[in-house]
Amino acid sequence: MQLYSEHYVSPKTERFVNKIWCLDNSFGESLIENKLVLPNGCFNLAIVSGNVIEVHTSKNKYEMNEGIYFCSQMTNKVLVNIQPKTKVTIIQFHASTLSFFPKYDLSNFTDSIIKIDFGELPFEIKIESDIAELLNTINHYFEELSDLNSDKNLVEKICELIKIHNEEISVAEIGQLLKLSQRLIQIKFKTATGLTIKKYIQILKFRKSVDQMINADLEKMNLTEIALYNKYFDQSHFIKKFKDVTKITPKMFNPEMYFLSQKR
Repeated sequence: MQLYSEHYVSPKTERFVNKIWCLDNSFGESLIENKLVLPNGCFNLAIVSGNVIEVHTSKNKYEMNEGIYFCSQMTNKVLVNIQPKTKVTIIQFHASTLSFFPKYDLSNFTDSIIKIDFGELPFEIKIESDIAELLNTINHYFEELSDLNSDKNLVEKICELIKIHNEEISVAEIGQLLKLSQRLIQIKFKTATGLTIKKYIQILKFRKSVDQMINADLEKMNLTEIALYNKYFDQSHFIKKFKDVTKITPKMFNPEMYFLSQKR
């Protein structure tokens, strides 16, 4: 059985949810250890069944037994160890999704994981739900949420502008386009995501660079070309930003050690 798999939500739900992915060691007899996950600008809701997954973030070590966990924005690589007879199903939310639930202030909440009660969720899920059931629940809830919120809120507009401009836009330019003060958009964005706009852009650029490294023929495309293509100043600048997240250089990067997105 494949350890890592991805599952995709309906087009309307994609406004809020990027995808659902699974780490399934439920039939395994051995520990899956020292696998790495990279930051991607998303929040994760993790459903753990069976035994335990151990997660090391830049701030702490977490032992996640059976239950549901909310994972904040990650700014550095995360190491995971998955015990035998353990399955982790992860709902990946876009950065702007939590801004539709204004009771949450995430200003000082990054690189962290908290266990939550089922009753805290706005939709009903079960530990034993299979992917088809989970997709049905998620699609139903978020399609309805989309219908109730036809207009984009401020954080969603900020994320949309960043995407439209391929991560090449400043906070000042975002403020000008939205006709709002830089201070206001910074406060609103950090409250909803835990990140500054600048840090969020850096994470998106980093992930695009990694995806390009994995999918490109590195014999034909060197690091300088990848750096310049993704609007880093030069190769040295790219290497520095890469090391900030992974603690290694791009040349030392081994995709086999990571859980990486599948190419759709």
